Amino acid sequence: MQWNELSWQEIPAVLQAVNGAAILPVGATEQHGPHLGCGVDAVIASKLCQVVSQQTQVPMLPTLPYGCSLGHSAKWPGTISLQPITLIETVKQIGDWAYRSGVRRLFIVNAHVTNEAPLRCALEMLRAEYDDFYVNLTCTGKLTQRVTDFHCADADDWHANDAETSLMLAIAREQIRQHDFAAADDPDRTERLVFAHPVNHTSLNGVTGTPSDASFAKGEQGFAWMVDDLCELIRRGIDEQAPL
Repeated sequence: MQWNELSWQEIPAVLQAVNGAAILPVGATEQHGPHLGCGVDAVIASKLCQVVSQQTQVPMLPTLPYGCSLGHSAKWPGTISLQPITLIETVKQIGDWAYRSGVRRLFIVNAHVTNEAPLRCALEMLRAEYDDFYVNLTCTGKLTQRVTDFHCADADDWHANDAETSLMLAIAREQIRQHDFAAADDPDRTERLVFAHPVNHTSLNGVTGTPSDASFAKGEQGFAWMVDDLCELIRRGIDEQAPL
């Protein structure tokens, strides 16, 4: 079910079986505090969509590992960001070519919150250009209420927090640095703020939340919820038709 492992002869039948559906995971490459690698968002998007692709038989396009991470500033090394307009155009062109290959239902699965505005712009452009192209945009951390509650237990503006650290313990432990998680804790300072401040103005070390609360068991449960809820959404979307 990995798009880049299928031949051009196989793709039409794979798409026909799922009503032209495909999944595009979008992550980011950015600092994630002193205890996590810079690829957390791309890893979460990719691992989640791989499992969901297997369970739904909807093919998964290659993960986009770069996103709009301008807010992480240059204070900490590691962030590689696209400009919003670059992400818009990149995803629009991916959609154009996916459409030419027979995709008619594209599920954009985003694991980095500040990708949402550019990705929504790409969705609008694709929807306007192709009358029979259905595009969904879903954030991995806000799939359902239980997934949102899991992500925001220690920080509404979650980043490298309990949830993300727990997820990485469960799905990519090798990318966890041997580190005192308690030393990485940094509280969420974004409550009731009027403006969207860059992370270097809200965090001392690039973390928002309490990774010291993380555990493998939490990550395993949170990831299972994410898989189940994304599978349910995609299965509904495979057969959905426009109301009019």
